[in-house]
Amino acid sequence: MSLPVHLVPDLAGVAVGDEVGVDGDEAHHAVAVRRLRVGERVVLTDGRGVSATGAVISTGKRVFAVGVEDVARTQPPSPTVTVVQALPKGERGELAVEVLTEIGAARIVPWAAARSVAVWKGERAERSLAKWRSTAREAAKQARRSWFPEIAPLASTAEVVASVGAATTAVVLHEDGAGRLAEVELPETGELLIVVGPEGGLDAAELAAFEAAGATTVRLGAEVLRTSTAGLAAVSALLARTPRWA
Repeated sequence: MSLPVHLVPDLAGVAVGDEVGVDGDEAHHAVAVRRLRVGERVVLTDGRGVSATGAVISTGKRVFAVGVEDVARTQPPSPTVTVVQALPKGERGELAVEVLTEIGAARIVPWAAARSVAVWKGERAERSLAKWRSTAREAAKQARRSWFPEIAPLASTAEVVASVGAATTAVVLHEDGAGRLAEVELPETGELLIVVGPEGGLDAAELAAFEAAGATTVRLGAEVLRTSTAGLAAVSALLARTPRWA
């Protein structure tokens, strides 16, 4: 059975035999909700490539401590995957973040596309971004990732165009795209960026700007997927052609 994973702020310098304390909401959920007990083995990670495995040696109301038995340090997966996700309506945004985190995206960028139904402004923007980040954190623990994804602040179309231009390879999903995912030239290193449009589709100006910045426009297939699942399908198909999934 897989060991439960808990996020801690920092594991730099941690070695076998050290004691690591976990506190705050992370510890409260483990102790009060999951009923974590002394002797139970867990995995701690800082979300930046370091994981420590060990047994719980003490618990408190909002704290527990782990005796480190093993430390693993990993490099970030390559190529890195960035998904620009147009804002979906309702809870579909959290669904997109959850599955993209599970599949291995390194960065997810919420994007205010011209035809996005959802609008992030003021307090709603802060709450929505916080939900995306919380969703990514929990999904990363569930997926046992040692590198947690970054959930970037809300991006404008101009900012997405700049990101497309900076990426090693950029792909835009579009139902009328002439390209095929199987024909996209993929890098072994660098950044692979995928742009997922909103429910209403990309408008002509957005599409032209992305293509001018160097993106390849592709069609997933005969079926038209929802914006919340199109990214998952595209990332899966592309990663299957990289050394990450070879």
